[in-house]
Amino acid sequence: MITLQGVSKTYSKNKTKALDSINLTIPDGSIFGFLGPNGAGKTTTIKLITGALETDGGTISVDGLELPARALEAKARIGYVPDNPELFARLKGIEFLNFIADLYGVDRDARRQRIETYARRFEIADVLSSRIGSYSRGMKQKLLVCASLLPEPSNWILDEPLVGLDPQAAFNLKALMRERARAGTCVFFSTHVMEVAEKVCDRLAIINKGKIMFTGTLDELKELRGKDGSLESLFLELVESGGGEA
Repeated sequence: MITLQGVSKTYSKNKTKALDSINLTIPDGSIFGFLGPNGAGKTTTIKLITGALETDGGTISVDGLELPARALEAKARIGYVPDNPELFARLKGIEFLNFIADLYGVDRDARRQRIETYARRFEIADVLSSRIGSYSRGMKQKLLVCASLLPEPSNWILDEPLVGLDPQAAFNLKALMRERARAGTCVFFSTHVMEVAEKVCDRLAIINKGKIMFTGTLDELKELRGKDGSLESLFLELVESGGGEA
């Protein structure tokens, strides 16, 4: 479980708050979608949770481990897929996976089995001996997904994970997200693809201009807006109206 209480963040070059006292509870055993326009604060939120940034105020905890005091312990419980698959171009795919496994302390037998399983599932087993610099964006994205799962994390965080993936890989990723949620993992992902969020998410949070405008299920969003409709139409209406947190 991941919790954020009163979390704020302001970048030094911009006096506008990237995040303004947001509260979120992301439970175990579910797929939690994080939606918002460009620049709304999605990636900032994820970077704060993963410890890449520190808050200006408020508290963040991962499985009860508060950041930054217990950041290393918290990071050990997170598998992270960033929004930009910039990797070590000179490393081979298998070298990168072993590097990640070493960081998390995954033993040899477990890593061998997991690398084989996930590389086959995402159809990159035949390129792991090649340098990452020769990979397409989609192949890099698949490699990152595989790497994020090597420690079998209790919290799986994905920032725009479907960008660059072919249809089969996207299908496999969505299926894997559901499998991980059913196994009790906290699955938290940001996306711009409303159709995907509508189909796979158990709960949603909508953020705009650094403020949480809604948290709950799609049915609860429909009830809040007083109408039926697609997630896309309800999302656009809520963002345009500037509705407050629910």
